[in-house]
Amino acid sequence: MSKPTIAVLRPDDNRIAAAIDYLRSHEVSPVADPMLKVRPTGESPAVADYCVFTSQTGVEIAVDQDWHPGEATVCAVGQQTASTLRDSGVAVDIMPSTFTSAGLVDELATEVNGSTVEIARSAHGSDVLVRGLTAAGANVHETQLYRLNRPTAAGSSVTLATDGQLDAILFTSPRTVEHFCEIAAEQDGVPALQRGVAETVIGAIGMPTAQAIQERGITVDVIPDTVGFTQLADCTVEELATRH
Repeated sequence: MSKPTIAVLRPDDNRIAAAIDYLRSHEVSPVADPMLKVRPTGESPAVADYCVFTSQTGVEIAVDQDWHPGEATVCAVGQQTASTLRDSGVAVDIMPSTFTSAGLVDELATEVNGSTVEIARSAHGSDVLVRGLTAAGANVHETQLYRLNRPTAAGSSVTLATDGQLDAILFTSPRTVEHFCEIAAEQDGVPALQRGVAETVIGAIGMPTAQAIQERGITVDVIPDTVGFTQLADCTVEELATRH
């Protein structure tokens, strides 16, 4: 029996290599197709009472710029973001129990009135944090640390998906979904992609990613409880085993 074929769409850095190694340990055949290229903007987090990070990438860029929290209360959305901060020697003061921007707004809503809040993240974040914290009375500033561009070589997995040759696809962010479907539109069209993945297990990290997939007429089969890649891979492999 052949190994299940799973497309992994992580950024084109060490994360794609780690993802491939992890999937191989599950006895599956990974298809590496990086859908994101990180482009730092050169900006640095501003000084504020609260400093919010929403991704591992944002933390790594800030640390590379020799950023230090000073007296700021450091907030992290997601376990990987928090782990990267701690690994960099930065204490995490607040991490919402639900790993979403809305969860962080709920966590901070009663304490940020009159405070300054710095949101250090990509240029593609939703306005949930800004709107929610502003409504709570905070003076909110956003620094766009990086952009997520589409690699020029991306697209091999889209062709396989449209042809119905993938057993599963792992989507890790709304931007990944956007780039994947952009390529599909440039190739045979999104309706052809929808038909091609009708029997494919679709895994998504987080509700924003799942919603981006559903908005394009594709059913999401797996949404793990946390925002870590390993759990997404584990849950997807389990779903494949159940089906076969």
